[in-house]
Amino acid sequence: MRPFPFRRRAAPDVTAESNDADLITAVAARSTVALRILHQRHAPWLRARLARRCADADAIDDALQETFLAVWRSAGGFRGDNPAGWLWTIAVRRLISALRGRGSRWVGSGIEPGDSSPVASAEDVVLLGVEHGDLGAALNRLAPELRAVIEATVLDGLTTKEAAGLLGIPEGTVKTRAMRARARLREELS
Repeated sequence: MRPFPFRRRAAPDVTAESNDADLITAVAARSTVALRILHQRHAPWLRARLARRCADADAIDDALQETFLAVWRSAGGFRGDNPAGWLWTIAVRRLISALRGRGSRWVGSGIEPGDSSPVASAEDVVLLGVEHGDLGAALNRLAPELRAVIEATVLDGLTTKEAAGLLGIPEGTVKTRAMRARARLREELS
């Protein structure tokens, strides 16, 4: 008798030229090669985007490690058509969780770590609309330091204190930049 009574799908052959969806399918079938390629392809830009939101390199490293661990555990449940967006969602939530402390839960997605059936939450749908709508364009026109505060406090849902720690600036500066950013966004969108 085999030690495990279930059958695992054979991992499809993947190369560096494979698309992200094929890589995730291979990761779901437990291909470490696919996970390595996915990591090499996405870790640099994830690190750069997370670094815009957090001044703590160790927290970023922890979030990236936890991101790819979550991918390994839940790749079989990926049903979307945007693997990069899925990775970003995992990464930013891992960063927020790391910053909130060890006892924190998977923030706001309706997905628990290790859950193999992720479902897009209402928050994710709204954030996708924000990123690609008029508000997203207005956010992109903000100065980087103002945009970082809005992303941290509004889009990521951090408190002023958490955003200050994340960005490495005083709480008063976060409040001032948030006020300036909201005023500029009102001008842009009116």
